[in-house]
This record gives sequence, structure tokens and C-alpha cells, in this order.
Amino acid sequence: MHAVPHPKLHKIEHDVVHEIVSIRDSLKYALTASKRWGGMLRRNAFALAIRGSNSIEGYNVSPEDAIAAVDGEEPLDAESETWAAVLGYRGAMTYVLQLGSDPHFSYNEGFLRSLHFMMLGYDLTKHPGRWRPGLIFIRHDQSGERVYEGPDNDLVPGLITELIANLNEDSADPFIVRAAMSHLNLVMIHPFSDGNGRMARCLQTLVLAREGIIDPWFCSIEEYLGKNTQAYYDVLANVGQGSWTPKNDARPWLQFCLTAHYRQAKTMLRRSKEMKQIWDEIERLVLKHGLPERVQFALSDATLGYRVRNATYRSVAEISDNLASRDFKSMVKAGLLLPAGANRGRAYMAAPVLRDIREKTREPRDANVDPFHRTAVH
Repeated sequence: MHAVPHPKLHKIEHDVVHEIVSIRDSLKYALTASKRWGGMLRRNAFALAIRGSNSIEGYNVSPEDAIAAVDGEEPLDAESETWAAVLGYRGAMTYVLQLGSDPHFSYNEGFLRSLHFMMLGYDLTKHPGRWRPGLIFIRHDQSGERVYEGPDNDLVPGLITELIANLNEDSADPFIVRAAMSHLNLVMIHPFSDGNGRMARCLQTLVLAREGIIDPWFCSIEEYLGKNTQAYYDVLANVGQGSWTPKNDARPWLQFCLTAHYRQAKTMLRRSKEMKQIWDEIERLVLKHGLPERVQFALSDATLGYRVRNATYRSVAEISDNLASRDFKSMVKAGLLLPAGANRGRAYMAAPVLRDIREKTREPRDANVDPFHRTAVH
């Protein structure tokens, strides 16, 4: 039994791949041009990817807690199981992004098992790091209807061996196609008792990161999938057709992934332009009020709508707790931040001057254009 084959690309699919690469080249240039705010954009992109992928599985955290996970800080709102899932995924994704530039890396069974353990090691009942011991069925959350049956568990080792061989061999297929098909095959094989979706999305990000086309922090489409979860489920159901049937046409899935990459790349390019403008505006405010340059980290987060905490600020600014507290007092006194909450729940929000900056730096949004039909989807 063989894996789902790669569809032969039509001209329009080649054209869309070319456009995605072109957009990412523009983003790469924008990031190279400025190291002042690039780190903030990377951190936020990573946090949004973690938040998006976990939300698909029902583990929902606030944007601030996603950033806290990236920064290695404690959550403000998240419950214990959700936080354990988020931390597990953060660790796995961090490892994957590090492997993006490792010249000695090769895909193997042990790597996949270890990555799964990193994600789900907090719950041994889910058999982290082991292939599932029996059959597996996917059911609709609301109706309970069975929507997919994975291949027999005895077939899993052989199917994984084939998937690994495909990942390690040279291919003429565009990297985006290879990444999308690795995602599809892993999720259709469904080799684990739980966490198959997260594993498939993480594997897709690794394949993309290893191509080196762009900074690996901006390769992922997990934020997009988290915002379009039903469409994601629908296309997988369409291709899966209820059970392991590798001969099914994978083109709907491939076009869905290419659309996701196109829209996410557009979103990241827009955000890079906005971040540059926001940083420039905040830089002028900091000089005007005689504040230390480091407060730009806190002020840019607040301008983007985040609740800023002492812990996350001192982590990114690399300063002490006391110095961070003094900085916040200075920013509040200058009328740039508004305090909210007390003790552990203490946070700071954007004052009107920062909200005004956010409004005037918004770039036009065209991320919902369908690259296969050139029309906006509303």
C-alpha cells in the first residue's frame, strides 16, 4: 500500500507557486533591511503559529499567553492542560525551526516519534512517541458521526517508512508541494493515538523551513489554518473520502495549501510594512519623552493591541524586574500606557496616542484574494 501521490502540477498551480515565492522574496528583503523590529515580528509570527495550530485541537489561549509561551514566561489566562499542550507544541516547533538550517539532518522514524513525545509527553495515556496500538476513527465533534478511518495499525510502520523515504529523496516538485503532501500523508496515515494534526502541521513547517527560501519563522501556514479550521477540515474530508484511500485526487488539498501560503505571505508582508511604520512612530515618541530606547518593545506590543506584562517585557528587553517596573511607571506617566489589573494580573494597555498610531499605520488588506480566480472572497 502506497502513500498519496503528488498531483502533477497544472500551469496555474506553477504560476501560484511562483507568486508565493515572489511575495516571500519581498518579505525577506524587508526583514533584511531592518534588524530593529524584525525580532519582534518573528516572535509574534511564532506565537500566532502556535496559537493557530493548538486552537484547531481545542486548546485556545489568548494572544498574550501565546507570546508568554514563546518568551518562556507563565500564562495570564490559560488552564493547566491547555498550557501543557501549548508548551509541548512550542518545544517541538522550536526544535523544528532549529533543524531548518541543520546540514546534517535527515528524516527518520526516531525523529517523528521523538517530536511526538515532545508535543504530548505531558499525557502518557496518549502514547506519546509510539505508533497507535489499534484502529483509529475520526468523528464529527457535534454529531458524533464517523468521518474518517485510518489504515490498519499494522500498516503504519511501512507507510511511515515510505513517507520518510519520500522526504529524504531529491524531488523536482516545488518545496511547497512537498510540504503540503507530507502534511496530507501523515494526517491520513494517522500513526498516533492523538496529536496527528499537530504533527502533520509541524512536519509541513519543517519541510518548508529546510528549503531556506525565507526566514523559517515565516514559513508556517498554521495561523491561517487556525483561522480557517472548518475549511481545513472540509478539504481533508473531501480528499480522505472516509477512509485510507491513497488513490484519491489530492489536488483540492494542494490548491487549498497554495491558497493558504499565498494569503499568509500577503499577510506577513503587510505586517512587516505596518511594523516598520509603527516602530518609526514609537521611536519618535520615545525621543520626545526622553525614555530609554528599550521601551519600544513594550510600546510596539501595546500598539498592536496586546496586554503588556512586566514578565514578557523584561524577557524581550533583557532587564531586571525592578528596572521593568520603573520603565512602566515612566510610560504611564508619559501618557503612553494605561495600567489594568493588580498583582499577578497586572498588565498595561495602549493609551489613545498609541491607538491612533495603530489606526494610521494600517495597510490595505488583500489577503483574501483567491490566487486561482483573482477575486476577493468575502
